[in-house]
Amino acid sequence: MLKGKIVKLTVNDVRFPTSQGQHGSDAMHTDPDYSVAYVVIETEEGLKGYGITFTIGKGTEIVVCAVEALSNLVIGKSLKEIVSDFRGFYRLLTSDGQMRWIGPEKGVIQLATAAILNAIWDMWARAESKPLWKLLVDMEPSQLIRCIDFRYITDALTEQEALDLLEKGRAGKQQREEQMLKEGYPAYTTSCAWLGYSDQQLTQLCSTALAEGWTKFKVKVGADLQDDIRRCSLIRKMIGPEKSLMIDANQRWDVAEAISWVTKLAEFRPLWIEEPTCPDDILGHAAISKALAPLGIGVATGEQCHNRVMFKQFLQASALQYVQIDSCRVGSVNENLAILLMAAKFKVPVCPHAGGVGLCELVQHLILFDYISVSASLDNRMCEFVDHLHEHFQSPTVIRNAHYMPPTDPGYSTEMLEGSVLKYRFPDGEVWRSIL
Repeated sequence: MLKGKIVKLTVNDVRFPTSQGQHGSDAMHTDPDYSVAYVVIETEEGLKGYGITFTIGKGTEIVVCAVEALSNLVIGKSLKEIVSDFRGFYRLLTSDGQMRWIGPEKGVIQLATAAILNAIWDMWARAESKPLWKLLVDMEPSQLIRCIDFRYITDALTEQEALDLLEKGRAGKQQREEQMLKEGYPAYTTSCAWLGYSDQQLTQLCSTALAEGWTKFKVKVGADLQDDIRRCSLIRKMIGPEKSLMIDANQRWDVAEAISWVTKLAEFRPLWIEEPTCPDDILGHAAISKALAPLGIGVATGEQCHNRVMFKQFLQASALQYVQIDSCRVGSVNENLAILLMAAKFKVPVCPHAGGVGLCELVQHLILFDYISVSASLDNRMCEFVDHLHEHFQSPTVIRNAHYMPPTDPGYSTEMLEGSVLKYRFPDGEVWRSIL
């Protein structure tokens, strides 16, 4: 199954009109229409791989163009050729002599790279008849290492250090896998407190979540301080003093403003402030981290962190206390492996970003691998969950007792229902014809 050449790559712009209900709204993104660039690759034998990258509406068509521009680097290669030198293929995809000028390894070009590589990982897992997390867990450390491009990060993590971490992770691996299959990975919910929700809606959703067993809640903040105080007070009173509360400003503030604002919210005992300032401002995050440490509030970021190099610098500068990987922002599984291993070396917990369209489906595989094969710890660790749009996937996320249950279907959980793709394809799908 690995030998056949990839002969076809298609990509569609699929958008969901979530802005109509203020779902996903935050201080910077007030009207998101959750969307994906949806890639399907196919071999001459008919084996398919499905990949996505997440966007919030306008601009998805630009990602589609970037995928098409990179497709010539994929078509004609066999899956075996790619995965036997995955590091080399990753570098080929990110280092085209002309295309890299509009990156390199960041922005639209990296989103497109992620969509393509997610499809290749999905195809590989399907070829091996395993869910992606199990494919990763079963790999030899040396094989995992060969999937990672260590260029630009060896001053923080060498190949040998990464290999040592994976070798160390072998101890107790079978027990941790059995634990995950039985109990699942702890999750937190963001679905209750989008910024555009009314207090009544927030209260109703929080009550339902508590009844379902949720113990960790995130609140969007950053537009108006008095509103934030009221909403955080409301949530804290509802969930009580023992449950976890996180806050997320989605890049709204300057550095000094972030410190001042969060200090005023400290009475609600947030575990972290997420994306307090520009996502590229590593030293700004470091200053915020230092200022908030005496209050017991950590800094979390990563959902808009471009690549492994930025994560390296965030870790080197002690600029974050929670690493938030994203399955579509950086270069797919390959680059996230590097980030997970750097986080392990620096002893910083990984709490992935999810939600959107398909992000929960994808990132659950990565966090299961992290626990089973790398970190071996659940201390201060949790994975975001947002209850949106799972019904459009062939293998939707399964949540039980506020835990992600490990997927069992082969692949990366990336395949969308064909009917959903046709209905929500932009701009000619049935839904958009009725809106536009």
